[in-house]
Amino acid sequence: MNKMRRTSVCAAAVSAAVLSVVAPSATAAPAQIQSQPDSTQVNRPFERLIVGYKPGTAEASSDTAASDDARKKGKSLHRRTASGAVVVDLGSKTTNADSTIQAFKNDPKVAYVEPDLLMQPFADPNDTEYSRQWDLFEATAGMNVPGAWSSTTGAGVTVAVIDTGYVAHSDLASKVVAGYDFVSDSARARDNNGRDSNPADEGDWVARGECGTDANGNPVPAADQGSSWHGTHVAGTIAAATNNSKGIAGIAYDAKIQPLRVLAKCGGATSDIADAITWASGGTVSGVPANQNVAKVINMSLGGQSSCSTTYQNAINGAINRGTTVVVAAGNSNMNVANFTPANCNGVITVAASSREGNKAFYSNFGTRIDIAAPGGETRRGTDTPGTITTPENGIWSTLNAGTTTPGAENYKPYQGTSMAAPHIAGLAALLVAKKPSLTPAEVKDLIKTNARTFPGTCSGGCGAGLADATKTVNAVDTTPPPSGGLENTTDVAIPDRGTAVTSSINSTVTGNASATTKVGVDIVHTYRGDLVIDLVAPDGTAYRLKNSSSSDSADNVVATYTVNASSEVAAGTWKLRVQDVYSGDTGYINAWNLTLR
Repeated sequence: MNKMRRTSVCAAAVSAAVLSVVAPSATAAPAQIQSQPDSTQVNRPFERLIVGYKPGTAEASSDTAASDDARKKGKSLHRRTASGAVVVDLGSKTTNADSTIQAFKNDPKVAYVEPDLLMQPFADPNDTEYSRQWDLFEATAGMNVPGAWSSTTGAGVTVAVIDTGYVAHSDLASKVVAGYDFVSDSARARDNNGRDSNPADEGDWVARGECGTDANGNPVPAADQGSSWHGTHVAGTIAAATNNSKGIAGIAYDAKIQPLRVLAKCGGATSDIADAITWASGGTVSGVPANQNVAKVINMSLGGQSSCSTTYQNAINGAINRGTTVVVAAGNSNMNVANFTPANCNGVITVAASSREGNKAFYSNFGTRIDIAAPGGETRRGTDTPGTITTPENGIWSTLNAGTTTPGAENYKPYQGTSMAAPHIAGLAALLVAKKPSLTPAEVKDLIKTNARTFPGTCSGGCGAGLADATKTVNAVDTTPPPSGGLENTTDVAIPDRGTAVTSSINSTVTGNASATTKVGVDIVHTYRGDLVIDLVAPDGTAYRLKNSSSSDSADNVVATYTVNASSEVAAGTWKLRVQDVYSGDTGYINAWNLTLR
């Protein structure tokens, strides 16, 4: 059977994420059930309501009847719109008119009621370096951030930056809350006392060969390296002060930054990083006071080449279970991210880097475990003057420091790397959680991926769901909620193109009769969902068809809740979501699914 094709989103499956920078470096068959949006839930001011009356009612055509109806509800008619709806005066500006809205909702003559919101122009921030921040606003490959600011700016959310610590910068000073220094080796920490409550960046400069040799006997590093002030650059992208007539604009500029120092001379230890993850998310770390500013988002622009260790996975699992979204850079080796940790750990949001032209950045790791791409920049260095950046305008500009070893004067400079891409997503996650604090890490991840836009350029090897779109993602909150349920599996499973069926499992202890209205929440990222056949398989092997293939359904993704009559006797055991791609040409993965039996 033939079907119409369109350009596919670059990439396939997903799972976890990781790594540092390029310059400078840093180590370490039932009907679908969907909720409808509630347009009365807003956080912007309004002083009138727009009321649409059902066709055939007197109020739908008579201003006198509509005026009388408004008066009965204690309000007055303002005017009738071109669409036939009427505008009702509330008498004052408010952000809450619940009783009046409910009165209109309860009226059988009313088809709909919604606030007549007051909009504002999207003026550019007045930050002096904002024009350099193509990564926020350019149409080709920017992340479409400004349009999100009308509904959320990150207020009330703390983002933990697990990195080199923080060097004082006036564009960040008002954003920083108490963090911690988790570097337990005092010699590497350069502060002579190991772990302490001061997360100040002491500098990560090293001399050639000072960190040993690699597998081939080459010195590490291969040349002298100055301090990167890496954590401060990352922090600026997330939450630099905005509209303060200086510097850059942060993505979630009303969020707070919690600096956690784990990277120092020669990198950072897994044990220190894992403790920082635990502490940032509100867990207990022996010998460290409780965190008074628990982070709802963690950014880790760090990593190394390895499988995901039990230490990392346990710490990440704990953070996610406590409600903290974990964002990790994919790495800068132009290799498969499956070989880099903590990017290859389960549950995190793994971020690849894109260039200003909208291509996968030349250095960015790739693969089916990438969740999303974000701007990471792509600068070039001169051959005649080694070390000189010839295209600084194509990098990611953020807060930095001029000191070559110890701190000097504050400044702003461009970096490139997946380390720069990850904080774009951490900032977006903060915007989402600020808008809806009840969002779970799985829901944050799903929103970001489901609302990505098609990759603007080229990507070989897999760049996730596409390029993140902040405005579309923020606007999707409460509009297309991710599926929810009692039992859940959020481990990504790649779906081979026109291949064999794949399964994702959930273990249940429910015995006896399952509910006749068993709920299955499905979240599958796929660039042509008509390719897919989806079944729920019970522990006894009974298969319930959720979705057939359809050659004409060319839309992206399957985000749906299905009702299944699974009232036959079932035993405790393993339920499986079985998915098969039956046509060629498109790829995807199971992002998450859940099961409610009773």
